[in-house]
Amino acid sequence: MKEVIPEALKRLHADPRRIAIGGNSMGGFGAYDLAWLNPGRFCAVGGDSPALWHSGGESAEGAFDNAEDFAAHDVIGAAVASADPYPGAKLWVDVGTEDPFRAADTTFVQDLKSKGRAVQFELWPGGHNQTYWRSHWGSYLSFYAAALADCS
Repeated sequence: MKEVIPEALKRLHADPRRIAIGGNSMGGFGAYDLAWLNPGRFCAVGGDSPALWHSGGESAEGAFDNAEDFAAHDVIGAAVASADPYPGAKLWVDVGTEDPFRAADTTFVQDLKSKGRAVQFELWPGGHNQTYWRSHWGSYLSFYAAALADCS
């Protein structure tokens, strides 16, 4: 937030009001976490098989320092507790039918939608791997292109 995005904007001469963030697996978690912690900063947020957990006890070893760290970065909890943790952003989540994060990712989307938040959600055949993500790059790029074109 303090180094990479400003440097990218400088190098690319990009519009600082039209920024999207996304990623695969932990990158998808990171995108949603950064967007929640910086509300209104992004036009679009995407998670491709985002690594989300219902509780800190379910998370991978080393993913969080402790229970307090998990609570400070609990994007599912933010979706439940906040009226809109991602104001102004278009949202995307996709996950494979055989992905171990399918249940948590689906819960996250359902929690957002229960508050009336639009989320483009795709459940496609596949697992949590490069083969799955590579097969959907066109869809990811189409989502970001459309979201950035609509961003004011």
